[in-house]
Amino acid sequence: MCLVKLVYTSASSKILDHVTPSVRPIAPKTLALLVAGVLLAHGLLLQVSSRLGSSDQAPTQRALTTRIIEIKPTQAKPAEAGPPQPTKPRPAASPAPTGPSLIISEATESKPEPEPELKPIPNNDAPTLAAPPEPDRAEVSPVAQADATPAQPIPSVATQALSIAGSVRLKYDVTGEVKKRAYSAGAELLWLHDGQTYDARLEISAFLLGSRVQTSSGRLTAQGLEPKRFSDKVRSELAAHFQRDKGRITFSANTPDAPLLAGAQDRLSVFFQLAALFAGEPLKFPPKSSIALFTAGARAADSWLFQVEDLEKLELPGGEQLALKLIRQPRHQYDQTVEIWLAPNLAYLPVRIRLSQSNGDFVDQQWRASEIP
Repeated sequence: MCLVKLVYTSASSKILDHVTPSVRPIAPKTLALLVAGVLLAHGLLLQVSSRLGSSDQAPTQRALTTRIIEIKPTQAKPAEAGPPQPTKPRPAASPAPTGPSLIISEATESKPEPEPELKPIPNNDAPTLAAPPEPDRAEVSPVAQADATPAQPIPSVATQALSIAGSVRLKYDVTGEVKKRAYSAGAELLWLHDGQTYDARLEISAFLLGSRVQTSSGRLTAQGLEPKRFSDKVRSELAAHFQRDKGRITFSANTPDAPLLAGAQDRLSVFFQLAALFAGEPLKFPPKSSIALFTAGARAADSWLFQVEDLEKLELPGGEQLALKLIRQPRHQYDQTVEIWLAPNLAYLPVRIRLSQSNGDFVDQQWRASEIP
């Protein structure tokens, strides 16, 4: 105790040496009591802390926890109330293209341009009739085949619907009789067009009898076929010319001219004109109705009046065909009797043609096959 007192006394004297002379010095006895009190308090604190540390309760182990923070897009604060602003409608999403891409650009504050006029492009496989710019036109059907269905017609200016068959080659077996002598032959009817002009050719050839060739060429219009030239050749060729600038039909045989009437045909084009009329609007010509067409041959022209008969089932070399029969009765002593059968399955093209003379001669051609030329 004396040693502690001496130590604190010595320490106290050293501290007092650094005290400013203006501070009154503390008595050594008082300072010793203060130091002893501080030490005593410090010891009591240590004892209390050791007792708390020696408690029987195990210290609680803090568990490791994690937090998942979900980041959500910041929502815009609602704007202050005000007058509603007009919103521009958003265009609807276009479906994904299945073919070539089509890019459509919108021009701001621009007027739409008029659509360009589409002009048909002639095609031998699927021809299109290039009619003049009129409200109604004749329609050209696809290439005629045995199982073809006539295309839907478009009414023409003359309030009649036309559907012109596509290019085709028809083959026939021919039987006939000349001056009581029977014969057999083959025939081919070729029909070609590009949607604007046409060419037709019928050739009948028989062994030892030679051949006969008829041709017709001209234009396709909203009224159907418009022939320009017709020729008929057996040994020599005779022709009829449709001079539309003069309104006349002239003949190379030096026979009198004939007037060129509206819708005039020749003896070959008349078959295709009839086919176009029936294919365009078959219900317009019921049985017992009649169709008049001014028709030119190689020497003269006259009005042919066809009477519509019933549908008939024909057994032909090329197979069975359901066909509509038309008949032209002779008007004069030496006129031909013309019978034709038009088959709906062949775009109403003729599957049978029978020409009978007043003296008993006849030629009967029956469909055997059809081909794409």
